[in-house]
Amino acid sequence: MTETPVRRLYRSRTERMIAGVCGGFAEYANTDPTVVRALFILLAVFTGGAALLAYPILWVIVPEEPAPWPTTPTTPPTPPTAA
Repeated sequence: MTETPVRRLYRSRTERMIAGVCGGFAEYANTDPTVVRALFILLAVFTGGAALLAYPILWVIVPEEPAPWPTTPTTPPTPPTAA
């Protein structure tokens, strides 16, 4: 039996407008961040603003996405030698 990797919810580093909460939910759900933002606005309207209180709470609770590994080499290239 193979183990499936554990999916974690993070605040997005790339798909963010304020804190990356909606972008993180979109990445977790594998959907467009604009759809999640629109659903959040509808949720805020229909809950009488309770969702607006939830956003800063999620901002604090949900960790930010880990930084990507550096793609540049850690040691500088050696300069060419003169002939």
